[in-house]
Amino acid sequence: MRYALYYAKVSMMSFEISSETLIEAFENVKEAVRKTEGWSRGGLMLGLQELGGSPDGFVGAYYPVESNIIVLNMTPLRRIMETDHKLLSPYLFAILLHEYLHSLGFMDEAATRQKAHEISSRYLGEYHPSAELSLDMERYQNNLVYPLYGWAPSVPSDIELVKGFDRSSYSSYIA
Repeated sequence: MRYALYYAKVSMMSFEISSETLIEAFENVKEAVRKTEGWSRGGLMLGLQELGGSPDGFVGAYYPVESNIIVLNMTPLRRIMETDHKLLSPYLFAILLHEYLHSLGFMDEAATRQKAHEISSRYLGEYHPSAELSLDMERYQNNLVYPLYGWAPSVPSDIELVKGFDRSSYSSYIA
């Protein structure tokens, strides 16, 4: 699998999301976890990959166990930008929080989903879209996947790395 470095904008097909948007969402996730639970972890990377999805379900992101990367599926991001761009920030918070919890050692999906809901409810409010998404994404399914047949890449795509991700865990000087 090859990696490409993303410097300014994530530009896949017909939409653009700045790397700053992704970085800011993750910094908010880390702050929420630190303030509500007192936990933190540094040194993570964010990768972007086209994984597709179907009306039956999709992988929003994944964290390979014992790694330092969270890989975010670009397909739901594109679908959000096509249907309701206001959902982008709540979705990013919910999906990055879920994967960040995996990186902190939560491996059971149900327990991770429950903990993500608890943290987002305490930090953002029980009825905030991020709190709702963290517990049950089905309500927003039409904004996350393509109807009828879905979509999947014909060949696995490269993982594109977002430069500057997790910036609060490192200094600007590297020897």
